[in-house]
Amino acid sequence: MTRQEATHTQRIPLNRDRVLRAAVALADATGIDALSMRRLAQELDVVPMALYKHVANKEELLDGMADAVVGEIDPPTAGPDWQRVVRGRILSARRVLLRHPWAARVIESRTGPTPAVLAYLDSMAGSFRDGGLSADLTHHVMHAMGSRLLGFSQELFDTSGPSGPPDPGLAARYPHIAELAATAAHDGGSTVGGGCDDQFEFEFALDLLLDGFESLRRQGWTSARRRSGCGGLI
Repeated sequence: MTRQEATHTQRIPLNRDRVLRAAVALADATGIDALSMRRLAQELDVVPMALYKHVANKEELLDGMADAVVGEIDPPTAGPDWQRVVRGRILSARRVLLRHPWAARVIESRTGPTPAVLAYLDSMAGSFRDGGLSADLTHHVMHAMGSRLLGFSQELFDTSGPSGPPDPGLAARYPHIAELAATAAHDGGSTVGGGCDDQFEFEFALDLLLDGFESLRRQGWTSARRRSGCGGLI
């Protein structure tokens, strides 16, 4: 940064939005593990204490970063086809997380949903309800979708290592896993985090779920028995 650029940056008032945008950009460039209040202050050319006027601590900074990323998700489109509306929104969320690969980890690490995440989940629940799903079915749909609503899903294990023929010893002990590994084709460039979560796999599971929910809606499905003590957000 030149002296002229630094002087111009110093003239821009520091506010919460600028702090969060700089933090997101820094995490995009260096990874979330490299993010610190001191490093962020250096990026903004301010003393670290100046940041604490806008975010109380590192956890509040991460909360704000999660909200900033979720705020990039496209709003729901209008239309009578609820599956198309929901699918489009979820795939928008996925594109956002591909732009910010660290964000899924931060969202999962929050002790409670942040305001933007709550607003997004409320909007998604509204899309299900507008599509004719009962409140009862929507409750269970939200549980079934989990983090997939936000464009990412957890995998059983990490398959992002180098590809190649399976180890003969492992293949002998685990023949079905070896068979699946030999037939699978994964696009490493489309992965959110580690694991075998490429775009095709994600959309395959998403479409199965949405079709299943629509089938239940048409059947007028209701939960026969609610599990006692069901806590949590939904």
